[in-house]
Amino acid sequence: MQARPVATSKDGLRKRVMAPTSTKSLAVHVTLALAMLAASWPLSAQNATVAGEVSLPYPTLTNLSIEWKIEGDDNLNSVVYVQYRKAGEQQWRQAMPLRRVPAGESRGTTPIFRWENKHSGSVFDLQPNTVYEIRLRLVDPDGGDEERIVQARTRPVPRAPADATVRRAGPGQLDQAHPGEIILLEPGEYGQFVAPRDGTPDRPIVYRSEDGGAVFESISLSGRKYVYLEGLTVRSEGTAINLNNTEGCVVRRCRIRAVYGIRASSPPGARNAYIADNVIEGPTPWASAAMGANGDNAGEGIQITGPGNVIAYNRVSGYRDAISLMEDSRAYEQVSVDIYGNDISVGADDGIEADFCFHNCRILRNRLTNCFTGLSSQPGLGGPTYFIRNVMYNLTYVPFKLHRFSQGDVILHNTTVKVGDGMACFSSEPFDYALFRNNLSIGGPPGEQRYGNYSAGTGLAANMSNPGPHCDFDYDAVGTLATPFRARIGRLDFFQVEPHGMKVEFEEVFENVEFPLPALPEREPADLRPRPGSAVVDAALRLPNINDDFLGEGPDIGAYEAGQPLPHYGPRPEWLDEETQLQEVARLGLTPRQSVLSRLAANWLLQRPPFVSSCRPSWRPLQ
Repeated sequence: MQARPVATSKDGLRKRVMAPTSTKSLAVHVTLALAMLAASWPLSAQNATVAGEVSLPYPTLTNLSIEWKIEGDDNLNSVVYVQYRKAGEQQWRQAMPLRRVPAGESRGTTPIFRWENKHSGSVFDLQPNTVYEIRLRLVDPDGGDEERIVQARTRPVPRAPADATVRRAGPGQLDQAHPGEIILLEPGEYGQFVAPRDGTPDRPIVYRSEDGGAVFESISLSGRKYVYLEGLTVRSEGTAINLNNTEGCVVRRCRIRAVYGIRASSPPGARNAYIADNVIEGPTPWASAAMGANGDNAGEGIQITGPGNVIAYNRVSGYRDAISLMEDSRAYEQVSVDIYGNDISVGADDGIEADFCFHNCRILRNRLTNCFTGLSSQPGLGGPTYFIRNVMYNLTYVPFKLHRFSQGDVILHNTTVKVGDGMACFSSEPFDYALFRNNLSIGGPPGEQRYGNYSAGTGLAANMSNPGPHCDFDYDAVGTLATPFRARIGRLDFFQVEPHGMKVEFEEVFENVEFPLPALPEREPADLRPRPGSAVVDAALRLPNINDDFLGEGPDIGAYEAGQPLPHYGPRPEWLDEETQLQEVARLGLTPRQSVLSRLAANWLLQRPPFVSSCRPSWRPLQ
């Protein structure tokens, strides 16, 4: 279902011009040729590419966004190849080509969002605080080839400087904090706190509790810059932490119980926030009546708009939407947003709602358990919106909600095991310009009930409704347990669309995994690593900068490589972040993607209580 470029040729015209037999005939032929050339010139000019501005907006800690505006290329056959390296290195590394994003506009949204004609994409898994060179090579068979080298620096992990002044304070003593200070909070009740002043990029203001004993009813950083909250406890019947209209603020290692956890939900939202290693618990139960957009559910775990925000390694549970961007008129410059390493349970509507992503939102390596919808993009605004190596277990609706005419979704290496239809999107409106590669999905019996008055499907291996003509599906593996194998993409049989698609068996792919039927009550996360030697092993398509570090003869289909330790999800050990992790990788002699977190995960997880009881205790109204 990939768009086929329409080629134009000038050979026929050239023969007509060169074959006259007389002066009169020559004049006629030249006149006709010039007329035909004039008529055909606009079409040729539109198919050729005219390269415009290249930008790298809002670098994050580990990823860079690239936008290359163009004119022309109406037949969509230009490609931008990407290589990258650290500044000063000699060897270039390959990345995925940029996605071709034709100019367009949203449909049925308020307001209507428009995007320009461009190539757009990301370079992934870079080192923080490092300058990179990126070589872009634009190739168009119709003309307009060009090469450019651009440079950008990833952001550092935000932390207080080593020479920061440390001062202790108790309740009622927080108003005198100044840039460059770490305020160590004594245990106690601090009530509602509004941060009074800004820090600076080099000298932030840090409010820190060493034991979580500093307890707040709410915290507002509204309008603040470079203020850090670390290790605090917030219990609220409303919004716990307000980040609206902030820049460079941090919420790290806090424990939050609230109807709304961390919010920047009105324009301009937050810019370059870092929200990491928090535990955020809400009031919504895992119950059929709570499921779906109209369910009896409440609250948002992390709800944010704005550019450059990083949401990493949080444990979020018990919400309508666990992590969500904003929609319609409340969506503001939702670009270069990273959501990775999070451990999510009980998202009664969406586990991760990446709706209204303008471009280069990256939803990577999250674990979602007990969710109605896994990953939502309704809609993507041209894209790309990346969903890569996410693991979804015990969903009751769909893994992919690509509704409201979504465009530009890139869905790679995800694993899904759920009741009803496996690889599924039940959109009534067409989604388009989507790329699906290397995903593993298993469906099965839907159970005896509907979920929030919605159906999980009948048990198809794949049921992708309404893909548009520019969608591209291949190398996905799908299967069912205890239902006849049927799979379709649009109105076509799965294998008519995916020439390298694969039928797999649940019990052949996974080892000691219980199919999540019944879907209620909530379940603990499953180990969805493929069994060594199963059909998905070494069967994936090579994707540069996405699956380079495979273990066997080729990468495996799905989120995991067989034989690798499980990745770590949720809050990390206190000494570990994106920078210190790289130091451990070097010390242990691992490659960058063989994360030290994987080495630590098994032992560290054994030292804490089981997921369900530890991360989402029963909700009790605050007294």
